[in-house]
Amino acid sequence: MTRLAHPGWVPSAGESLAKTITTAFERPSPLERQRLGACFVDTSPAGGSSGGELHVRRTEFGSKASPAEGTLPAIAWTKLAASALKQTLELSTAWDRLNARRGDLPFLSSDAMIAALEIFGEGNEKLLVGKRGPRVVAMFLLVPLPNFLWSTFQPSQIPLGAWVADPALDLADLARSLVRGPLGLCLSLSITQIDPGLCSRSEDTTDSQSCDYIETGWIELTGTFEDYWNERGKNLRQNLRKQRSKLAAQGVSVHMRVLTDGSEIAAAVERYGALESAGWKAGQGTAIHCDNAQGHFYRRLLESAATRGEAVVFEYLFDDRVVASNLCLQRRGILTILKTTYDESIKAFSPAFLLSQEQLAYLFQGKIVSRVEYYGRMMDWHTKWTENKRTLHHFTMYRLPLLKQIAALRRRQVRRLTTD
Repeated sequence: MTRLAHPGWVPSAGESLAKTITTAFERPSPLERQRLGACFVDTSPAGGSSGGELHVRRTEFGSKASPAEGTLPAIAWTKLAASALKQTLELSTAWDRLNARRGDLPFLSSDAMIAALEIFGEGNEKLLVGKRGPRVVAMFLLVPLPNFLWSTFQPSQIPLGAWVADPALDLADLARSLVRGPLGLCLSLSITQIDPGLCSRSEDTTDSQSCDYIETGWIELTGTFEDYWNERGKNLRQNLRKQRSKLAAQGVSVHMRVLTDGSEIAAAVERYGALESAGWKAGQGTAIHCDNAQGHFYRRLLESAATRGEAVVFEYLFDDRVVASNLCLQRRGILTILKTTYDESIKAFSPAFLLSQEQLAYLFQGKIVSRVEYYGRMMDWHTKWTENKRTLHHFTMYRLPLLKQIAALRRRQVRRLTTD
């Protein structure tokens, strides 16, 4: 008979972590269940079948479960290859339905996830499908990591972790049921880059922890552009007025171009890539190029979005020369700026800022959107356009409190090594 490791047990110095953790997955005896008052999760296939559907249920043993253990939702999980999202219409439809209930973000659509998986995935990603009865209520795209760890699928081109769920469900409960159920030998699960505007931040417990990721900004398009512009800093307003005067004095004609048709997207992404590949990102190997994976992804993402009227590319031109570009998605009154770049050879003329000014004037006037989201790390230049900011965060669920303690100890050791 197998046994559940006692929460207060600490491995001896010579014992391997793998051996230590293995005991955490062992089934306690009835007496131990009563003594521990634990929330035990049955991950045996329903009815003894081998269909791969894992049912997770909460069972009280003796005293009431501690707050750290929470209340596991009565959800049956199925673990599938991530490719099932593309291959099964029912699953992609369910994903989009849940996304619509939780922010309806265009970069988290099933089309966007399928493109990201095919271009950036390594083939080991899994789709976890949670059902209550016949209805899908939660879906996660997860990646197995070394040492029995799991994380949400998170290529850098997707601003938030790849999961959708009924907003009535608690993320901590969902993560706990995944860790103790369908993921098998799982020590921890990290849900990355969570937007507190869409999912409230879970409190830390003995077996879970959240940590700050980045601050990000947004702009509320209320009132008129004139009112908004007059509230910007004096230096910004004077600088852009000066740049426009200098350009006019040199006979340079400036204007903004707005592209939304799918037939225009490929060329727009190629022009964007040419600008970015000529700048500092090229030296770091992170620039978009029409022939690299990023270029393929953004072209595919925006072309797909264009079929639904959700793709927008803003370009700024000096005469006939594109000097700045923003790749954007638009849905339900929110414009998300995915990527922004400019011609660094004429940085002195502030082409990116000139584009931002005209883009915002256009959006205020059109009244198509009520908010502009950046989702990237808030930099100094963002603060010239908005004071609004919020903190994206990560959330990690550990199988046992002991594992959280071990992880904290290792982080402290790493910090000491890096500061010494």
